[in-house]
Amino acid sequence: MNALRNSVRLLGHLGDDPKVRKLDSGKTVAHFTIATNEIYRDSRGEKQSETTWHRLVAWGKQAEIAEKYLKKGSEVSIEGKLTNRSWEDKNGEKQYMTEIVVNSMLLLDKVAN
Repeated sequence: MNALRNSVRLLGHLGDDPKVRKLDSGKTVAHFTIATNEIYRDSRGEKQSETTWHRLVAWGKQAEIAEKYLKKGSEVSIEGKLTNRSWEDKNGEKQYMTEIVVNSMLLLDKVAN
């Protein structure tokens, strides 16, 4: 049950191409966002759609896969964990960010050979 304590699964489309960089340590990191859509009927029975954006970060092999295969609009299923971080900006104000650290992903678009 410990594996379920902080587990996130999402199915969505990339909002932009992943931003990938190599760190001085040699590690590769990719940052990207995906949009998930929820469709429901409101109290009047009218169909409504709600989009939620999620920030994701992938490390190592997952980052390399993201760089090679993902692009804006790609459909992907991810599994990861929710993390929070904070820092002080250049004005000394505390900033906060919630993001999902990707453990695995399934590419749902067809890959050209």
